[in-house]
Amino acid sequence: MTLSNLPTLFVPHGAGPCFFMDWEPADTWSRMASWLRSVPELIGARPRALLVISAHWEAPHFSVNTQAAPSLLYDYSGFPPHTYDLEYPAPGSPELAAEVRALLATAGITSEAERARGVDHGVFIPMKVAFPAADVPIVQLSLKHGLDPVEHLALGRALAPLRRNGVLIIGSGMSYHNMRRFSVNNTDPDPDSVRFDAWLTETVGLPPDIREQRLTAWAATPGGRASHPREEHLLPLHVVVGAAGNDAGQRVFQDRVIGSTQSAFMFGG
Repeated sequence: MTLSNLPTLFVPHGAGPCFFMDWEPADTWSRMASWLRSVPELIGARPRALLVISAHWEAPHFSVNTQAAPSLLYDYSGFPPHTYDLEYPAPGSPELAAEVRALLATAGITSEAERARGVDHGVFIPMKVAFPAADVPIVQLSLKHGLDPVEHLALGRALAPLRRNGVLIIGSGMSYHNMRRFSVNNTDPDPDSVRFDAWLTETVGLPPDIREQRLTAWAATPGGRASHPREEHLLPLHVVVGAAGNDAGQRVFQDRVIGSTQSAFMFGG
């Protein structure tokens, strides 16, 4: 893989700071953590920077973190005290932030610069596992209020040129996110999770125009709305699909965890 042709990636980011605390059973998140550690090898090249779209930031307009040294936003609650002392001093990239905003402007998409908000746990938790040295610059990009799948696919299409310039575009969410149905005591996944995961896996492998059409209508699919009562954890996938262009997609990881099926998807590569 060369820096001129980086893939796009949708990753499950787990539950809060799950990879850095004790769980019962102890190996609950070990498979997902192991897969996240494999991401640099999977993409096959060292990125110039990471552009991460997290489920945990929504704004009135697509917003870009422009800080050179962003802080961490510990936007989870009820976890052990040490998880609020986690560090991940990856630099930001004002230059990449400017590139992102210029591309969005060219596509007629309004954006805002964010100069104060730290990067949230949908960014620093999985990236601390995947890129533990914290030496790859990171820029976070928000979702947009309204959570329109068409707008988020269009956002991805506008960002696609970054792939030719060494930027790894990552959507950080969960392929299933129904908080009321998660269960640490349930080894069998929610049947709606199984159905929707199968639909997603089929969809990402289809020709680009068909997969975008299907993802636009995701809520009417088997298990769709039951898997995502609110779609913020799914829409990072739409962004990376839009950025994938004509590149083929495939599931590159699947796990059964806390009563759900969770998958990661890669496009290109």
